[in-house]
Amino acid sequence: MMEKLKEKFIEVFGAEGEIHCYFAPGRVNLIGEHTDYNGGHVFPCALDIGTTAVARKRKDQKLHFYSINFPDHGVIEVSLESLVFKEEDNWANYPKGVAAIFQKNNIKLDAGFDVLYFGNIPNGAGLSSSASIEMVTAVMLNDLFDLRQDMVKLVKMGQQAENEFIGVNCGIMDQFASGMGRADHAILLDCQTLDYQYSPIRLEKHTLVIANTNKRRGLADSKYNERREQCDRALDQLQSELKIASLGDLSLDLFEENKHLIQDEVDRKRAKHAVYENQRTLAAVERLNGGDIEAFGKLMNESHISLRDDYAVTGAELDALVEAAWNAGAVGARMTGAGFGGCTINLVNTEESEEFIKNVGEQYETKTGIKADFYIVKIGDGASARPLPSFVE
Repeated sequence: MMEKLKEKFIEVFGAEGEIHCYFAPGRVNLIGEHTDYNGGHVFPCALDIGTTAVARKRKDQKLHFYSINFPDHGVIEVSLESLVFKEEDNWANYPKGVAAIFQKNNIKLDAGFDVLYFGNIPNGAGLSSSASIEMVTAVMLNDLFDLRQDMVKLVKMGQQAENEFIGVNCGIMDQFASGMGRADHAILLDCQTLDYQYSPIRLEKHTLVIANTNKRRGLADSKYNERREQCDRALDQLQSELKIASLGDLSLDLFEENKHLIQDEVDRKRAKHAVYENQRTLAAVERLNGGDIEAFGKLMNESHISLRDDYAVTGAELDALVEAAWNAGAVGARMTGAGFGGCTINLVNTEESEEFIKNVGEQYETKTGIKADFYIVKIGDGASARPLPSFVE
């Protein structure tokens, strides 16, 4: 693969200069959904699929972007001096945004660069293809220009690019998981303090299966920002009597005692999900660390029900896929990601995984008329430089 990517880079941009390679993974969140921007906890892991970038510094101020995934767009050229969002630049706005945020943070890029991208994350599936391209770009810039920024700083700038340049008010989980992932571990992350700990994934007799609804979803066009506004309103009203910085500061009892402060019933339901999901995540990690897979799976199921009934971000396709998984004997199944389409994560007995995929696929297609795709998940490392072959035959 690396050999072919280098050959394609040379075909597009030429062979002169020192060429480097970088990779950043997608992520799946095991539990803790829509809690990150509410100051709660999440429990994601990095995947072994993601975005590869092959890049080289230039001697002028031009940035050249090319994606194997979007060849019809050709090479997109911009200048370091005019990094602004342009609809016509399509996917290239994500890496452009990262470069712009580096400069906004007074981190100087002293030249332009050529970069070729290749991603093997299904677009619009909710596995963080956007965070993956942001983080591979951040790692690339950090290395190419010897900027010596630590990974947490790169993570923060990746989130900042999506918030300020792209205009999607995402939390920090996606970029954090992509940047800080560790093979065979998930990360319990406190999104308010950025305190984190790695938790080994010792499933032994169980397997994680991702199922893609194949209903595309786009964060910027979804009701994601609306959910944030609803939670912010609820928090503001709770703060009229409580000294809290986020919904993540609330215990279940404290929320129940004060939920009357939230005037709108819909806002109250959104806040309920954020509070209960945060506590559910902490309990789930404790159960997993204690080896109680069945209890962990039960909490996954409860997470989906809350996302469906209180947060209203699932939709017919995700619900059909999760219900099919429950019917097919999943230990636990839930939507993962922002919702409104995308993927589910399923905890399945390894010996039954092939039969599970067959049964769920048939049930889902019968109910929706859509074929789902399934992936056996391998948990990989976070963003980093990757070796390239030293020559091309």
